[in-house]
Formats: sequence, structure tokens, C-alpha cells
Amino acid sequence: MKQKRPVEVVVISDVHLGTYGSRAGELLAYLHSIDPRTIVLNGDIIDIWQFNKRYFPPDHLKVIKHLLSLVVKGKEVIYVAGNHDELMRRFRGFDLAGFKIVNKVVLELDGKRAWVFHGDVFDVTMKHSRWLARLGGIGYDFLIRLNTVVNACSHRLGRGRISLSKRIKSGVKRAIRHIDDFETTAARIAMSNGYEYVVCGHIHQPQHRVITDERGRSVTYLNSGDWIENLTALEYDRGRWSLYEHGGAPVAAIGTDPLDTADLSHAMIFQAMVEEFQLETSS
Repeated sequence: MKQKRPVEVVVISDVHLGTYGSRAGELLAYLHSIDPRTIVLNGDIIDIWQFNKRYFPPDHLKVIKHLLSLVVKGKEVIYVAGNHDELMRRFRGFDLAGFKIVNKVVLELDGKRAWVFHGDVFDVTMKHSRWLARLGGIGYDFLIRLNTVVNACSHRLGRGRISLSKRIKSGVKRAIRHIDDFETTAARIAMSNGYEYVVCGHIHQPQHRVITDERGRSVTYLNSGDWIENLTALEYDRGRWSLYEHGGAPVAAIGTDPLDTADLSHAMIFQAMVEEFQLETSS
């Protein structure tokens, strides 16, 4: 049996079990390859929004069973509720035998603090038009299913895989702006609260970067990506974070990418939500 790779902390998010796009098989292979001390499930693990009892394949159930087996083995499993599994928020504060359900968590890592939360609190659509967010989730799932057909045709023609949603994200200025707003807002609040790391999910955009504001304050922003297209996870071990991509070695080490001061103004559209969230984090 192949020896498992020890890792201090693993963060995964946006698995969306119960949807056609979820790559549960690949996630299961990854989970079987590691021996984590702590695993953080950073939201949207089970897609309760689109849950259909007629569609929950064996691999999806095996992921849940594996995570429960980690609890039995004495591992710490922290479930941070997201928007697609917001039902879990009713059970926040649950803590039994190393399994916790929370809205957010602060990890103490070698004298530094990592602030972990899903990130849907910054989503204007989630805040004010929940029905539109749900519709968008259905549309995204349809796009993934369409993408499967497109890739099957592409494979027959001898071409590589393509991602329709990635092309939309990279080609539409509004999508790029939304991602930038999300990242800078999360970083700005983390700086204000004195955290060294801020760890999110939600936007399905894996990232590992250092963000610096106009006052010279810096924070490491991390996003665990997803297990629909990117197949990524965050790993913390021996004093450093890395971004793991399934099918290859860890793909990103820490790098400095300071933002221009003007970029911080993009986050102002989230100001009301930011103030509300700051009050929550300080309580």
C-alpha cells in the first residue's frame, strides 16, 4: 500500500456533492493519498440547494464516509458552512469528538493566525437576491454538464479539454472585477483584524498571493478553489502554505503580488456588508 503523505492542515471547499459537476472520484483519490492532522471543509461540500435523492452516486457517498472515518481516527474535522450548504449553519457550535460545525474559524499556525470562512458574505447576490443566486447555481450546473458534452466531442477530435466557465471568468471584465473585489475586501478586513492569513472558498478561483495596502500592511490571501473544474486544495505544512492541484505536485508557493492602492477602491461596493461582517468578527 502506498504510504500516505502527512500534512498538518488541509483546506478544501466547493465540492458540491450531489451535483453532476462534482468530481468526487478525484477528491476521494486525493483524500486517500494524504494523512492530515486537521482538515477544514470550507463550505459548499454538499450542495443542498440542488440536492436530488435520485442523484447521489457512490463516489459522493464515499467522500462523506471517508471524512467521517477521519473523525473516528482522531483527526480534527472542521466544517465551515457555506451558502449551498447553509442548512449546516443551524448547527454552528456543534463540537463532538473532534468534529466541529462553525461559520468561521481562526487557526493558530506556528504563531500566526489564519482566518478561515467560506466567503459568501461578500456576495451581493447572496445578500439581496437569494433567488437569483440559486438560479445562478442551476445555470452553473447546466454549464458544467454542457461542458462534459463539449469535452467528449473535443476528445474525439483529438483536442484537449476546455472549460467554458473558466473562459467566461477570464473573458468577462465584470467577472474579473468581482473576483478582484472579493479578494481585496477579504484581505482588507483580515489586515484590520491583525490576521496573517485569510482563507476563503466560494468563488471557485484558487489563489495564493500576498496583498499589500497603501499603509504597507500585508496579508496572505488564499482560496482553496473547487472540486468541479480546478480540483485544488490548500495545504499547510512545516510553516508554509501551498496550493495543491490534483494530478500534479503542489503548484503554487508564496509570492508577492502587491496591489496598487487604487485597487482597494473596488471593494467599496461591498462597504455595507464589510461593516456588518467586521462587527460580527469582533464579537
